[in-house]
Amino acid sequence: METYTLIVLLLAATIRVATPLLLAAIAGMFSERSGIIDLGLEGKMLGAAFAAASVSAVTGSAWLGLGAGILTAVALALLIGFACITHRGNQVVAGMAVTIMVSGLGPTLGLAWFNLGGQTPQLDGPGQRFTELAWPWAEQARALPFPGLLYAELLGGHNLIVYLAAALVPFSAWVLYRTRFGLRLRAVGENPHAVDTAGISVNALRYQAVAISGVLCGVAGTYLSTAASAGFVRDMTAGKGYLALAALIFGKWRPWPTLGACLLFAFTDALATRLQGVALPIVGVIPVQFILALPYVLTVLLLAGFVGKAVAPKAIGVPYAKEK
Repeated sequence: METYTLIVLLLAATIRVATPLLLAAIAGMFSERSGIIDLGLEGKMLGAAFAAASVSAVTGSAWLGLGAGILTAVALALLIGFACITHRGNQVVAGMAVTIMVSGLGPTLGLAWFNLGGQTPQLDGPGQRFTELAWPWAEQARALPFPGLLYAELLGGHNLIVYLAAALVPFSAWVLYRTRFGLRLRAVGENPHAVDTAGISVNALRYQAVAISGVLCGVAGTYLSTAASAGFVRDMTAGKGYLALAALIFGKWRPWPTLGACLLFAFTDALATRLQGVALPIVGVIPVQFILALPYVLTVLLLAGFVGKAVAPKAIGVPYAKEK
């Protein structure tokens, strides 16, 4: 029974850890399907996390914090779009530049505004965080190992953003493969000249794609600071933007395989948390440093084995200049 409870709690933790990864990965999917490399995922999430926590702490409203997080991430996404779409700049450099800028700017503003060493105030007041949704009879169901614990911990016990992230996968698959916008988006990432010949603006489609990426990164960053945590701390994304990009590549730029990759990475992260300080048979207590590195080691191994089999959009990373 103890093993069963541990497995259920581990799976529940996997779902929570996978949420920001999934949001960021789907954000990157829209951007990269249009031909724009999205190395700015990390920076957009970090900027959104800071803006959401700051506004939520000042106003006492997590919803206003969510709005601030989305606006910040969209602004950063449009900045990358301005550099890469309008001025045809290097997409890798632009994405990394935004990430580096935000990683320094957030703590600096936090120190100036709140004088808490670059952090924001703790969010513990009513309405300042996205808390767990109360499912009917969830507390009573916990007393029943099966299926009560599954109902209370896996289906319930999560906040609204977790459920939105889960619904995002079938919705994004429908948008990409069943709508005119999705068809045009995939076409502009494969052959922008053909799209331009059809009288469709390549730049407008790519701006729409990076704006969608900004919205989703804003939700992901807000989740980190106002749902998974109770405030903003320096570098709180901890490479999740890059893990999301790796999951996107591993998932071959498709929604459902990307979901599987995010769950796999999140499972290793949740497992690493559970293994800290636990003595295992034969090997004993595993060093904390190795446990913390486990998700990233798995990422490198998976990419080394599968990245060669993943076929990226043909026009990705290639600036488009309209023929005259």
